[in-house]
Amino acid sequence: MAELTALESLIEMGFPRGRAEKALALTGNQGIEAAMDWLMEHEDDPDVDEPLETPLGHILGREPTSSEQVGPEGSGSAAGESKPILTEEERQEQTKRMLELVAQKQREREEREEREALEREKQRRRQGQELSAARQKLQEDEMRRAAEERRREKAEELAARQRVREKIERDKAERAKKYGSVGSQSSPPATDPGPVPSSPSQEPPTKREYDQCRIQVRLPDGTSLTQTFRAREQLAAVRLYVELHRREEPGQDQDPVQLLSGFPRRAFSEADMERPLQELGLVPSAVLIVAKKCPS
Repeated sequence: MAELTALESLIEMGFPRGRAEKALALTGNQGIEAAMDWLMEHEDDPDVDEPLETPLGHILGREPTSSEQVGPEGSGSAAGESKPILTEEERQEQTKRMLELVAQKQREREEREEREALEREKQRRRQGQELSAARQKLQEDEMRRAAEERRREKAEELAARQRVREKIERDKAERAKKYGSVGSQSSPPATDPGPVPSSPSQEPPTKREYDQCRIQVRLPDGTSLTQTFRAREQLAAVRLYVELHRREEPGQDQDPVQLLSGFPRRAFSEADMERPLQELGLVPSAVLIVAKKCPS
């Protein structure tokens, strides 16, 4: 028996005859290794089992027929070049080497596919990280713009409160000068309305010895504020103090407040805001209640 041809070797390794012939033909009969590379690369092709239309002849590794053996140089030269006969052990050894070559090609292909899959996974993760970073940067930019807007609004609000506070201070200074110059002259007539009955809340204004008054303000949430004011300060100073120190509700604008006296029940008007505390009967101490002012 002659040495195994490339076609027979591929068939011995388990490849279908049609695929083996096609691989040898398309690789130019360059040997078993080239044919095996082609078979490994095109194993999953849908047309891998479709036969070729051209006759294959010796390019497939077939043994030539008797007519093909007769050539220009005669049959003697062909017979002289016949290959040595292989024993069964040599045939098995050759098959074993081919199978090892197939296994090696299979491992190389699996390693290549694993590297490609790993590279695709790295690329997918890298794209995901870039997308996540872009999304996070967009969120941070939005948060920064919102924080800057809140700071700007807060600065404007503080500036407005500062202007109101400065106006109150100017009004208090002017009123202090006015009442300081007139108070000593009008103090004797202030004791005249003795026989006129007055409620306990109206008695403190007649006592000129009180220069200060202690005001406790109860807020709608149950908490309270306590502050000492001069007796000649306007009630507007108390309202401003409440607006500056009460707790702000997140996300809501502060509503204007209205001050009420607990006993006797009395709601102070805008005109009362310009009157001193001593004239309103809030000296030497009083408890006021804060209510939300209804819009007019």
